[in-house]
Amino acid sequence: MSERKFFDFSFISRRIVAALMLAGVSGMVFVLMLVEFDHLTSTEEFCTTCHSMELAAEPYRQSSHYNPASGVRASCGDCHVSEGVLSATWDHAMGTKDLLSQLLGPKYDDPVVNLLHLPEAAFSARKWFRDRNSATCRRCHLQEAISGRRANTLDVHREDAKGKSCVDCHINLVHRKVPGEKTFKPGAWKQMVEQEFGLESGMADKILEGKVQPPAVGG
Repeated sequence: MSERKFFDFSFISRRIVAALMLAGVSGMVFVLMLVEFDHLTSTEEFCTTCHSMELAAEPYRQSSHYNPASGVRASCGDCHVSEGVLSATWDHAMGTKDLLSQLLGPKYDDPVVNLLHLPEAAFSARKWFRDRNSATCRRCHLQEAISGRRANTLDVHREDAKGKSCVDCHINLVHRKVPGEKTFKPGAWKQMVEQEFGLESGMADKILEGKVQPPAVGG
């Protein structure tokens, strides 16, 4: 009785081997391209090509995340892009909605319009952090090892902060300060914008509704 063959590789031809090798090489090149794409599109230089992002970057450059005593600088992508090539690529893909808003929505490049819409951007960003348990913060900060300058800081982070996301306690560290969503008062914010840019009372609502154009201001 002839020996039974469990594996028959006779169907494999040179063309199939070549096709598999080509597919493997193509896959590796594609992944490397994604890694490079994610890296380039996570830099401050790329993000601030939009003037509206330059407005967001101004207070960032005055923050301890940009000017830390340790010299370890957190870039835009370090905070706002998830770790891992697939997660990072997904974040960039989802970010196209912001690009569409920039192109088709309000004139975010204008400092007045930008500031009027800042709260909704801040609330959206904070939700993004909470949904991910502030994973990008934890790239650099180990919660169980944060000692700080106050005597009880380590205990607070080891015990009191259990089950909390970083942004539950820490907001307004990098960009312009926006109150927490629960205490935010739209009317007070609009009044603040009007006073900052010397606008007449009620102009903020008219600008938001598109009834008037924002005045020309430096920015």
